[in-house]
Amino acid sequence: MNKMILTEAKLFFREPSGPLFAILLPLVLLLGLGSISGFQEASPELGGQRPIDTQLPGMMVILSVVTMALTALPAVLVTYRESGVLRRMSTTPVSPVRLLVAQVVNNLGVAVLATALLVVLGNLVLGVAAPRNFLAFVGVFLLGSASMFGLGLLIAAVAPSAKSAPGIGSLVMFPLLFVGGMWIPRELMPDLMRRIGDFLPLAPFAQALRDTWAGHAPQPLHLVVMAATLLVTGVLAARLFRWE
Repeated sequence: MNKMILTEAKLFFREPSGPLFAILLPLVLLLGLGSISGFQEASPELGGQRPIDTQLPGMMVILSVVTMALTALPAVLVTYRESGVLRRMSTTPVSPVRLLVAQVVNNLGVAVLATALLVVLGNLVLGVAAPRNFLAFVGVFLLGSASMFGLGLLIAAVAPSAKSAPGIGSLVMFPLLFVGGMWIPRELMPDLMRRIGDFLPLAPFAQALRDTWAGHAPQPLHLVVMAATLLVTGVLAARLFRWE
């Protein structure tokens, strides 16, 4: 398994534009927007916090994860299916499932690296405090990322072609980012929209990251929704995935 992960990693970084985009875009946005005075002022709507304290860094973590999970991962897997890689592997002792696992591990590794850079550089450059409830933050990050990668595998399962996979991922990603608070903080959304977001895959992930970053415990509802998303997307992806 380790050999498969290393092999896929070499292929993965032959085209570094995707991983670099998922790492650099959130980092540039955090450092750029965080230097604007408006993001450094306490907001009554955010409970007296500055947007840069939890809102902005939490959403940049989300942006990195969903970029890898919903666009990069499906595109690669559907390309492998179209080119016959998965079919050929199914005739060897090496299970195609190992390739899927290796791809998820490598994509998740990029998201972990991006998150580490956001935490470290955000603290050094902008004075953003590290997640105060660190263990809970790590747990939420892993559970939320797993749910997003489960959704990415489902997209890979149903996408008809490699060209369509990133487009489908983007169509799913941007509405989820909106209700998750990427452009409008969830505190400023109408109650109905915020409540709908609580039961969609991404908003619970975003809110739980913000809560743990601020030192609070994640809400049980958000943990349940993330776990349910992982279970449902995992089962559907396994049933619908085509190896050829």
